Amino acid sequence: MGFQRLFLFLIFSFSLIVLWNEWLRQNQPPAPATTATAATDPSVPAIPAKSAPQATAPATVEALAMPAGKKITVTTDTLRAEINTAGGNLQHIDLLKHKGSADQTKPLTLFQQGEGGTYLAQSGLLGKDLPTHNGDYTAPGETFELAEGKDTVEVRLSAVSAGKAKVSKTYVFHRDSYLVDVVFEIENKGNSALTPSAYFQFVRDSNPPEGDSKFLPTYTGPAVYTDAEKFQKIEFANIEKNKAELPRNPDNGWIAMLQHYFVAAWLPQGKEVREFYTKKLDGNLFSAGVVIPTASIEPGQTARITTPLYVGPAQSRLDEIASGLGLTVDYGWLTIFATPIFWLMSHINDWVGNWGVAIILLTVLIKLAFFPLSAASYRSMAKMRVVAPKLELIKKQYGDDRERLNKVMMDLYKTEKINPLGGCLPVLIQIPVFIALYWAILSSVEMRHAPFTGWITDLSATDPYFVLPIVMGISMLIQTKLNPVPPDPMQAKMMQIMPIAFSVMFFFFPAGLVLYSIVNNILSIAQQWYINRGTEAARKGGAKA
Repeated sequence: MGFQRLFLFLIFSFSLIVLWNEWLRQNQPPAPATTATAATDPSVPAIPAKSAPQATAPATVEALAMPAGKKITVTTDTLRAEINTAGGNLQHIDLLKHKGSADQTKPLTLFQQGEGGTYLAQSGLLGKDLPTHNGDYTAPGETFELAEGKDTVEVRLSAVSAGKAKVSKTYVFHRDSYLVDVVFEIENKGNSALTPSAYFQFVRDSNPPEGDSKFLPTYTGPAVYTDAEKFQKIEFANIEKNKAELPRNPDNGWIAMLQHYFVAAWLPQGKEVREFYTKKLDGNLFSAGVVIPTASIEPGQTARITTPLYVGPAQSRLDEIASGLGLTVDYGWLTIFATPIFWLMSHINDWVGNWGVAIILLTVLIKLAFFPLSAASYRSMAKMRVVAPKLELIKKQYGDDRERLNKVMMDLYKTEKINPLGGCLPVLIQIPVFIALYWAILSSVEMRHAPFTGWITDLSATDPYFVLPIVMGISMLIQTKLNPVPPDPMQAKMMQIMPIAFSVMFFFFPAGLVLYSIVNNILSIAQQWYINRGTEAARKGGAKA
């Protein structure tokens, strides 16, 4: 079984997995309705049933129709954010240490609202006369910047109208960090206790992010994590069909919005019971968030609700920030293999200082680790190559008698001590590792805009001159010549066409993946040629003796 046939097997396997997952998504039973559904405003979650009777729905507002407030700009060493006093929401965030997908002279924009799409972080309070994410706020200024020598910069917003309570919302930005603390402070000015709830949500459209490959689509959408139910993606399609399954009243966990390489996540602290929710809004908009009830606030008392917001690259070390947050690096169903593979590759990069070289060296290490299995496969193919002329004669002699043909072929295999499956089984064992390496390269933000050499300035993008895919095709042609010719004429023709077909397909693959495939092919060619040569020499020596 040659590398080309292995590649066909991989594609067939991937297709089955995709079809199976799609069937599961379409046929899973609808989830029980969550209590965090729309109140008067569809973009505002409902008040949890545990809240006090006085906590009624906010005043009627039009869904997502926020008044035009003042724009507050905040700049740190990692983020440039815009907060709107209408709702006090984060409506724009640039990641200053990451380049844009289309225009690399500008920083990457994550949150935005406009022609480029909608992606917002909103938060508010649930309770009588308390400000939702559509409430009005005031701020002491319009421009804030992280000062030299300071570790934080704060933006304190004061609610214009909050009934019998005094409400403020404070954003705390940190140096060298993608974490933003969002703090509600509620002072009860009335004569009776308040029992408000706070909610924190994302609102975005379902469009894929700029620069996402249509040929290699990645996941865009909400995800939720709890210690009990672990990491779960929530497809936009399932939200629209009311099939989204969410954890029921956990006392831990977070909710996030994922896109290729980047993530935003609300990270509630402590062990308070919380309520996750998702909802389809007007147009192509969806919301995903969490409601956190608070303890009763007696007259004259003040309560604080703090929920960190992470807005930045998806990286495995995010587990240091919150349990399970590192799973937002989407390695698919082979995470158990992909995680240690990327760990090793990142350590190699620390040593050599070039991700392209790290991919090459990692591929060499993996090839060496599987050398005995590969050798067994190639020896089997080499023997098949040697007896190919005999198989061709047998085929001509017994071609009309299928049963006799199979018997004679099996006798030949037995005489020559050849296992027909010997070339396949050792390779099948390696498949999970190589697929995991594929996903580790495809999903790691470290590959984004990482240069290799010469014209390859971005390992996550396609080769601009298609040199690597052409080299890939040539290497596959060489491998085809080293493989035994399949006895089936149709299969033989497929083996001839495959190098061209895969070269065209690899035109759309990220350069890092093509580089890995080329190195793997070159090493396979060297190993296969060496074994073929030894097998043929041994055969000739045995014949002379």
